[in-house]
Amino acid sequence: MSRAVERTELLQLNEVLMLKDKIRSIRRSILDTVNLGGGHLGSSLSCLEIIATLYFLKMRHNPYRPDWEDRDRFILSKGHAAPALYAVLAELKYFPKEELATLRKFNSRLQGHPDLRTPGIDAPSGSLGQGLSIGIGMALAARMRGKRYRVYVLMGDGECDEGQVWESVMMAAHLELKNLVLIIDRNGWQLDGRTEEIKKKVPLMGRLRSFGWEAYTINGHSVEKILEALDYADHSDLPTAIIAHTTKGKGISFLEDTNQGHKVRLDADQYLAALKELDKV
Repeated sequence: MSRAVERTELLQLNEVLMLKDKIRSIRRSILDTVNLGGGHLGSSLSCLEIIATLYFLKMRHNPYRPDWEDRDRFILSKGHAAPALYAVLAELKYFPKEELATLRKFNSRLQGHPDLRTPGIDAPSGSLGQGLSIGIGMALAARMRGKRYRVYVLMGDGECDEGQVWESVMMAAHLELKNLVLIIDRNGWQLDGRTEEIKKKVPLMGRLRSFGWEAYTINGHSVEKILEALDYADHSDLPTAIIAHTTKGKGISFLEDTNQGHKVRLDADQYLAALKELDKV
Protein backbone atom coordinates (compact mmCIF):
# COMPACT_ATOMS: atom_id res chain seq x y z
CA MET A 1 0.00 0.00 0.00
CA SER A 2 1.42 3.39 -0.98
CA ARG A 3 2.00 6.13 1.56
CA ALA A 4 -0.55 8.29 -0.27
CA VAL A 5 -3.23 5.62 0.14
CA GLU A 6 -2.25 5.12 3.79
CA ARG A 7 -2.60 8.86 4.45
CA THR A 8 -5.99 8.95 2.69
CA GLU A 9 -7.34 6.02 4.72
CA LEU A 10 -5.98 7.50 7.96
CA LEU A 11 -7.60 10.84 7.17
CA GLN A 12 -10.95 9.17 6.52
CA LEU A 13 -10.66 7.18 9.76
CA ASN A 14 -10.01 10.37 11.71
CA GLU A 15 -12.95 12.08 10.02
CA VAL A 16 -15.25 9.19 10.90
CA LEU A 17 -14.13 9.20 14.54
CA MET A 18 -14.64 12.95 14.81
CA LEU A 19 -18.09 12.65 13.21
CA LYS A 20 -19.11 10.00 15.74
CA ASP A 21 -18.23 12.44 18.53
CA LYS A 22 -20.30 15.13 16.82
CA ILE A 23 -23.23 12.77 16.44
CA ARG A 24 -23.24 12.14 20.20
CA SER A 25 -23.47 15.88 20.77
CA ILE A 26 -26.09 16.37 18.05
CA ARG A 27 -28.21 13.55 19.47
CA ARG A 28 -28.39 15.36 22.81
CA SER A 29 -29.22 18.58 20.95
CA ILE A 30 -32.16 16.86 19.23
CA LEU A 31 -33.43 15.65 22.60
CA ASP A 32 -33.31 19.18 24.02
CA THR A 33 -34.86 20.76 20.94
CA VAL A 34 -37.78 18.34 20.71
CA ASN A 35 -38.41 18.31 24.43
CA LEU A 36 -38.67 22.10 24.35
CA GLY A 37 -40.61 22.63 21.12
CA GLY A 38 -42.26 19.27 20.49
CA GLY A 39 -41.85 17.03 17.49
CA HIS A 40 -40.94 13.54 16.39
CA LEU A 41 -38.06 12.42 18.58
CA GLY A 42 -37.99 8.73 17.63
CA SER A 43 -37.95 9.34 13.90
CA SER A 44 -35.29 12.04 14.22
CA LEU A 45 -33.00 9.75 16.21
CA SER A 46 -33.33 6.90 13.72
CA CYS A 47 -31.95 8.88 10.78
CA LEU A 48 -29.33 11.11 12.43
CA GLU A 49 -26.25 9.15 11.30
CA ILE A 50 -27.52 9.20 7.72
CA ILE A 51 -28.01 12.97 7.61
CA ALA A 52 -24.79 13.71 9.50
CA THR A 53 -22.69 11.46 7.26
CA LEU A 54 -24.10 13.12 4.16
CA TYR A 55 -23.46 16.66 5.36
CA PHE A 56 -20.14 16.19 7.12
CA LEU A 57 -18.40 13.60 4.95
CA LYS A 58 -20.10 13.34 1.57
CA MET A 59 -22.05 16.24 0.15
CA ARG A 60 -20.56 19.34 -1.47
CA HIS A 61 -22.18 22.35 0.17
CA ASN A 62 -21.29 25.70 1.72
CA PRO A 63 -22.98 27.03 4.90
CA TYR A 64 -21.91 30.55 3.94
CA ARG A 65 -23.45 30.19 0.48
CA PRO A 66 -26.60 28.08 0.99
CA ASP A 67 -27.75 28.85 -2.56
CA TRP A 68 -24.45 27.86 -4.20
CA GLU A 69 -25.53 26.62 -7.62
CA ASP A 70 -23.18 23.63 -7.75
CA ARG A 71 -23.99 22.25 -4.29
CA ASP A 72 -25.28 18.74 -3.84
CA ARG A 73 -28.98 18.68 -2.95
CA PHE A 74 -30.63 16.96 0.01
CA ILE A 75 -34.37 16.35 0.37
CA LEU A 76 -35.80 15.16 3.68
CA SER A 77 -38.91 13.48 2.31
CA LYS A 78 -39.81 12.23 5.81
CA GLY A 79 -40.20 15.84 6.87
CA HIS A 80 -41.34 15.06 10.42
CA ALA A 81 -37.69 14.20 11.19
CA ALA A 82 -36.80 17.87 10.68
CA PRO A 83 -35.26 18.23 14.19
CA ALA A 84 -32.40 15.94 13.09
CA LEU A 85 -31.77 18.01 9.96
CA TYR A 86 -31.98 21.29 11.87
CA ALA A 87 -29.50 20.06 14.47
CA VAL A 88 -27.00 19.08 11.76
CA LEU A 89 -27.43 22.39 9.92
CA ALA A 90 -26.92 24.32 13.14
CA GLU A 91 -23.75 22.35 13.90
CA LEU A 92 -22.49 23.35 10.45
CA LYS A 93 -23.33 27.02 11.16
CA TYR A 94 -26.10 27.44 8.62
CA PHE A 95 -27.79 29.34 11.46
CA PRO A 96 -26.99 29.91 15.16
CA LYS A 97 -27.46 26.92 17.46
CA GLU A 98 -29.49 29.14 19.78
CA GLU A 99 -32.17 29.25 17.09
CA LEU A 100 -32.94 25.56 17.71
CA ALA A 101 -34.86 26.68 20.79
CA THR A 102 -37.43 28.33 18.49
CA LEU A 103 -38.57 25.03 16.95
CA ARG A 104 -42.29 25.14 16.04
CA LYS A 105 -42.75 28.62 17.48
CA PHE A 106 -44.63 31.40 15.66
CA ASN A 107 -42.45 33.27 13.16
CA SER A 108 -39.60 30.81 13.64
CA ARG A 109 -37.57 29.68 10.62
CA LEU A 110 -37.61 26.19 12.14
CA GLN A 111 -41.08 24.78 11.64
CA GLY A 112 -42.25 21.23 12.31
CA HIS A 113 -41.43 20.28 8.71
CA PRO A 114 -38.68 21.69 6.47
CA ASP A 115 -39.41 25.13 5.04
CA LEU A 116 -37.52 27.05 2.37
CA ARG A 117 -37.14 29.97 4.77
CA THR A 118 -34.57 27.91 6.65
CA PRO A 119 -30.98 28.29 5.39
CA GLY A 120 -29.76 24.99 3.95
CA ILE A 121 -33.19 23.57 3.08
CA ASP A 122 -33.43 22.59 -0.60
CA ALA A 123 -37.08 21.50 -0.64
CA PRO A 124 -40.10 21.80 1.66
CA SER A 125 -41.64 18.52 2.75
CA GLY A 126 -44.27 17.12 5.03
CA SER A 127 -46.86 15.46 2.81
CA LEU A 128 -45.26 12.03 2.53
CA GLY A 129 -44.35 10.36 -0.74
CA GLN A 130 -43.35 13.49 -2.67
CA GLY A 131 -39.63 13.82 -1.96
CA LEU A 132 -38.43 11.40 -4.62
CA SER A 133 -40.47 13.18 -7.30
CA ILE A 134 -38.78 16.45 -6.35
CA GLY A 135 -35.41 14.73 -6.39
CA ILE A 136 -36.01 13.44 -9.91
CA GLY A 137 -36.68 16.97 -11.10
CA MET A 138 -33.47 18.24 -9.50
CA ALA A 139 -31.37 15.37 -10.83
CA LEU A 140 -32.77 15.78 -14.34
CA ALA A 141 -32.16 19.54 -14.19
CA ALA A 142 -28.52 18.91 -13.27
CA ARG A 143 -28.05 16.68 -16.32
CA MET A 144 -29.82 19.11 -18.68
CA ARG A 145 -27.68 22.01 -17.42
CA GLY A 146 -24.42 20.08 -17.53
CA LYS A 147 -24.01 20.28 -13.75
CA ARG A 148 -22.21 17.67 -11.65
CA TYR A 149 -24.18 17.97 -8.44
CA ARG A 150 -25.81 14.91 -6.93
CA VAL A 151 -29.25 14.63 -5.34
CA TYR A 152 -29.92 12.68 -2.14
CA VAL A 153 -33.43 11.86 -0.95
CA LEU A 154 -34.11 10.46 2.54
CA MET A 155 -37.44 8.68 2.80
CA GLY A 156 -39.18 6.75 5.57
CA ASP A 157 -40.11 3.11 5.05
CA GLY A 158 -43.74 3.92 5.82
CA GLU A 159 -43.65 6.30 2.87
CA CYS A 160 -43.22 3.33 0.58
CA ASP A 161 -46.98 2.81 0.91
CA GLU A 162 -47.48 5.80 -1.39
CA GLY A 163 -48.19 5.05 -5.05
CA GLN A 164 -46.34 8.19 -6.08
CA VAL A 165 -43.13 6.68 -4.71
CA TRP A 166 -43.28 3.75 -7.11
CA GLU A 167 -44.19 5.95 -10.06
CA SER A 168 -41.07 7.95 -9.23
CA VAL A 169 -38.95 4.83 -8.84
CA MET A 170 -40.03 3.76 -12.33
CA MET A 171 -39.38 7.19 -13.84
CA ALA A 172 -35.91 7.58 -12.30
CA ALA A 173 -34.86 4.21 -13.75
CA HIS A 174 -36.33 5.13 -17.15
CA LEU A 175 -34.36 8.39 -17.16
CA GLU A 176 -31.18 6.60 -15.95
CA LEU A 177 -30.57 9.23 -13.29
CA LYS A 178 -27.26 8.01 -11.95
CA ASN A 179 -26.84 11.25 -9.98
CA LEU A 180 -29.85 10.36 -7.81
CA VAL A 181 -29.54 8.47 -4.52
CA LEU A 182 -32.55 7.34 -2.50
CA ILE A 183 -31.98 6.40 1.15
CA ILE A 184 -34.80 4.61 2.96
CA ASP A 185 -34.82 4.88 6.75
CA ARG A 186 -35.92 1.31 7.49
CA ASN A 187 -36.84 1.65 11.17
CA GLY A 188 -39.83 -0.67 10.83
CA TRP A 189 -42.48 1.75 12.10
CA GLN A 190 -45.06 4.12 10.67
CA LEU A 191 -47.88 6.16 12.17
CA ASP A 192 -50.32 3.30 12.71
CA GLY A 193 -47.87 0.59 13.78
CA ARG A 194 -45.20 -1.73 12.41
CA THR A 195 -44.65 -1.34 8.68
CA GLU A 196 -45.04 -5.03 7.92
CA GLU A 197 -48.40 -5.12 9.69
CA ILE A 198 -49.75 -2.09 7.84
CA LYS A 199 -48.52 -3.01 4.36
CA LYS A 200 -45.73 -5.49 3.68
CA LYS A 201 -42.52 -3.92 2.33
CA VAL A 202 -40.47 -7.13 2.04
CA PRO A 203 -38.69 -7.81 -0.31
CA LEU A 204 -37.95 -4.09 -0.59
CA MET A 205 -34.50 -4.42 -2.13
CA GLY A 206 -35.76 -6.95 -4.67
CA ARG A 207 -38.58 -4.65 -5.69
CA LEU A 208 -36.23 -1.72 -6.24
CA ARG A 209 -33.84 -3.82 -8.28
CA SER A 210 -36.72 -5.13 -10.38
CA PHE A 211 -37.54 -1.52 -11.30
CA GLY A 212 -33.99 -1.02 -12.59
CA TRP A 213 -32.22 0.47 -9.58
CA GLU A 214 -28.94 -0.39 -7.97
CA ALA A 215 -29.87 -1.30 -4.38
CA TYR A 216 -27.98 -2.04 -1.18
CA THR A 217 -28.95 -2.77 2.40
CA ILE A 218 -26.82 -1.49 5.29
CA ASN A 219 -26.72 -0.74 9.02
CA GLY A 220 -28.08 2.80 9.06
CA HIS A 221 -26.34 3.65 12.34
CA SER A 222 -22.86 2.79 11.05
CA VAL A 223 -21.11 5.85 9.66
CA GLU A 224 -18.62 3.57 7.92
CA LYS A 225 -21.31 1.52 6.16
CA ILE A 226 -23.29 4.61 5.17
CA LEU A 227 -20.20 6.22 3.68
CA GLU A 228 -19.22 3.02 1.88
CA ALA A 229 -22.66 2.72 0.26
CA LEU A 230 -22.64 6.38 -0.76
CA ASP A 231 -19.21 5.91 -2.34
CA TYR A 232 -20.50 2.89 -4.29
CA ALA A 233 -23.37 5.05 -5.56
CA ASP A 234 -20.86 7.48 -7.07
CA HIS A 235 -19.76 4.82 -9.55
CA SER A 236 -23.14 3.40 -10.54
CA ASP A 237 -24.68 3.97 -13.96
CA LEU A 238 -28.12 3.58 -12.40
CA PRO A 239 -30.06 5.47 -9.73
CA THR A 240 -29.08 3.99 -6.37
CA ALA A 241 -31.27 3.03 -3.42
CA ILE A 242 -29.76 2.44 0.01
CA ILE A 243 -31.99 0.62 2.49
CA ALA A 244 -30.66 1.71 5.87
CA HIS A 245 -31.82 -0.49 8.73
CA THR A 246 -32.21 1.68 11.82
CA THR A 247 -33.79 1.72 15.26
CA LYS A 248 -36.53 4.21 15.95
CA GLY A 249 -35.63 6.20 19.08
CA LYS A 250 -31.98 5.14 18.83
CA GLY A 251 -30.09 5.69 22.07
CA ILE A 252 -33.05 5.99 24.45
CA SER A 253 -33.94 2.49 25.66
CA PHE A 254 -37.56 3.18 26.61
CA LEU A 255 -38.23 4.66 23.16
CA GLU A 256 -36.16 2.28 21.05
CA ASP A 257 -38.09 0.19 18.51
CA THR A 258 -41.43 1.58 19.69
CA ASN A 259 -43.86 4.18 18.41
CA GLN A 260 -43.74 6.06 21.73
CA GLY A 261 -41.36 8.66 20.32
CA HIS A 262 -43.50 9.43 17.29
CA LYS A 263 -44.54 12.71 18.86
CA VAL A 264 -43.56 13.14 22.47
CA ARG A 265 -42.37 15.42 25.23
CA LEU A 266 -40.61 13.68 28.09
CA ASP A 267 -41.28 14.43 31.73
CA ALA A 268 -38.38 15.50 33.95
CA ASP A 269 -37.43 11.99 35.04
CA GLN A 270 -37.63 10.61 31.50
CA TYR A 271 -35.55 13.50 30.19
CA LEU A 272 -32.77 12.93 32.72
CA ALA A 273 -32.81 9.19 32.04
CA ALA A 274 -32.65 9.81 28.29
CA LEU A 275 -29.81 12.29 28.66
CA LYS A 276 -27.83 9.81 30.73
CA GLU A 277 -28.31 7.07 28.13
CA LEU A 278 -27.39 9.28 25.19
CA ASP A 279 -24.04 10.07 26.81
CA LYS A 280 -23.20 6.37 26.43
CA VAL A 281 -24.26 5.92 22.81
